[in-house]
Amino acid sequence: MNKQSTLARFKRIAWKPLVTDQEGRQDGSKFSGMPWLNGTEEWPRCPNCHKHLQLFLQLNLYDLPTVLLGEFGDGIIQLFYCTSQDPHCEVECEAFFPFAKSVVVRLIPKENKPSVVAIPAIEDLLPPRSIIGWQENYDYPNWEEGNSLGIEMDEIEWEQLSDEGFPGSGDKLGGWPHWIQGVEYPDCPDCGDRMRLVFQIDSNDNLPIEFGDVGCGHITQCETHKERLAFGWACG
Repeated sequence: MNKQSTLARFKRIAWKPLVTDQEGRQDGSKFSGMPWLNGTEEWPRCPNCHKHLQLFLQLNLYDLPTVLLGEFGDGIIQLFYCTSQDPHCEVECEAFFPFAKSVVVRLIPKENKPSVVAIPAIEDLLPPRSIIGWQENYDYPNWEEGNSLGIEMDEIEWEQLSDEGFPGSGDKLGGWPHWIQGVEYPDCPDCGDRMRLVFQIDSNDNLPIEFGDVGCGHITQCETHKERLAFGWACG
């Protein structure tokens, strides 16, 4: 059996975000910029340093590729992250682990009217980039995850797959995670099931952010309890 037939049932689609250097709609999918805040909601703050969090990503789930509509729930997924260096909340709160207190990752309903607030004075505020479309690509798991799934390929074949760029690095929606260290899916706090990848945020792609030493981060979600989301990252 050749490599392609062996991998066929593990092939997934990943979507690369197509962006423009603009703010875009308040409810639009974007990197940084003005988030959708419901009603009279205030801009989220870090409970460790009490400074405002940076918006890293907003995904309007109605803007996703057609085949994904409803897959991750209804409303808007948001990732806010504390970039304070004094105190260094990323280290103090161990923000590389899922469910860190200096990170807010959530699924919220889009109510009729957003909260009207100004973007706060955040140090080194990230520039906004609006997501205007998605480029479809196919994706395969890495050797460690593949072996756990029972994919029978030898070391040379796995190396060839890696050389071909699988699993895909960079920012992407869906697909297989580009793990920097081991396979690190978190478990849902409600049911204990393994969470699944929603979005990968890589160092220095659409955000001028580096996770440790050129690390890679992942937003994950419980397939049953869609309001349960997590963000974690690892570096080499």
